[in-house]
Amino acid sequence: MAKDKKINEQKNEKSKLEKELFYEQKSAWDELHEEKKQADKLSKEYREFLDNYKTEREIVEYAQKIAKKNGFVDIKDATPSTKKIYATNHSKNIVLIELTNSPLEEGMRIIGTHIDSLRLDLKMSPVYETNPFLMINLHYYGGIKKYHWLNTPLAMHGVVFNNKGEKIEITIGEKEDEPVFVISDLLPHLEGSEGREKLARDIIKGEELDAIGATIPIEDKKIKERIKATFLKIMNDKYKITERDFASAELSLYPAVKSREVGIDRGMIGAPAHDDRICSYLGLEALLKSDSKKAKLLLWVDKEEIGSKGNTSMESTFLENTIEKIIALRKEKTTAKEVLQNSKAISGDVTSGFDPKFADKMDPTNMNKPGYGVAVEKYTGAGGKSYGSDANAEYISWIRMMLQDAKIPWQHGELGKVDQGGGGTIAYILAKYNMNIVDMGTPVLAMHSPFEIVSKIDLYATYKAYKAFYERK
Repeated sequence: MAKDKKINEQKNEKSKLEKELFYEQKSAWDELHEEKKQADKLSKEYREFLDNYKTEREIVEYAQKIAKKNGFVDIKDATPSTKKIYATNHSKNIVLIELTNSPLEEGMRIIGTHIDSLRLDLKMSPVYETNPFLMINLHYYGGIKKYHWLNTPLAMHGVVFNNKGEKIEITIGEKEDEPVFVISDLLPHLEGSEGREKLARDIIKGEELDAIGATIPIEDKKIKERIKATFLKIMNDKYKITERDFASAELSLYPAVKSREVGIDRGMIGAPAHDDRICSYLGLEALLKSDSKKAKLLLWVDKEEIGSKGNTSMESTFLENTIEKIIALRKEKTTAKEVLQNSKAISGDVTSGFDPKFADKMDPTNMNKPGYGVAVEKYTGAGGKSYGSDANAEYISWIRMMLQDAKIPWQHGELGKVDQGGGGTIAYILAKYNMNIVDMGTPVLAMHSPFEIVSKIDLYATYKAYKAFYERK
């Protein structure tokens, strides 16, 4: 008996040592078990946003409406005493800033996200007839797996400017009684040995990603391309546009798929474009619902999925120019670069979630699990951290204490194994201002697919983390 007692004491001692020294991941469902109703409510609101806004223009318009409703003023109409200001850029970027009485040179709390998502863009000459179809000629946007888009119902969104310069908004395929567009696949009976030996990236080529647009010939048999005529006649009847007007258009096909709860317990959300609509939406919610003594800023940018190039991307001077305008408005003696240098920032972007089917692609000790909270990634990039941002230890410590004090479940990891691949965010671009910045967001399964999956509790933990960031002294 004495021997057994001693063995039990040794086990208990080991358990005590593990408790004191070891890092133990805990389920966010357990950590936030008393807030499940709040998580479910937030997820419903987020799903409504996802289902109703697809393009950058639509999302910026939504944000403007919410901003005005919450007392934000367009920078064009702001006065020196205005505390809530928003500004837009080419209808595809928006920045919301909530000021305090403190000087701007003390810095801000900044959350930056991107609102562009994977899609198929119509080319400038997008329609051609090849009997028995009118085909829509497409160019994919961002890093997609091309075969994902086969046999997926697609909706058309975007704008067209006609020969008078008038803007016409187009949406086809979102309502149940509207038609959709589809890129058809080859039946398995005809694949043969060639089909079985193809790599995933070769199943369909980019130039073959053309969607069926129409099939019924117009009644006028004098017209040579009668199916094309049908398509153009319907578009002209409804939107008053001609084939030439496609040259001055921004039209894209997006998955015509509504968000759904995943799993019999309804613990996850499946939908297109969680990357990066989830962090964008939660950043806005956190900005509006946080109480802070520091100036707060939320930035939504475009073009992240294609390398952050262009006048609506993070590489543009939009953010810097906007801050300079506010400095001038308030007659403060500082610069935008100084304000940004003294700021703390989060690059709000998603990361890979662990999927046991592909466990060999991830580092088991440095991965993010769905259902275990918001993910903090010290660095991004590929291989030897190329094209990534690497936050310093002091800032990670600050973030860690923030999350710890707010009792928010969080985890840390990497996108995948070191030489498996990689990816970047807008963090490295904001870091050029010498500000402290780190990537923080929600783990996602099946990222860059037409039906990405996230955990409801991770969504809620991400919101709480962003809110705590804005409120931290």
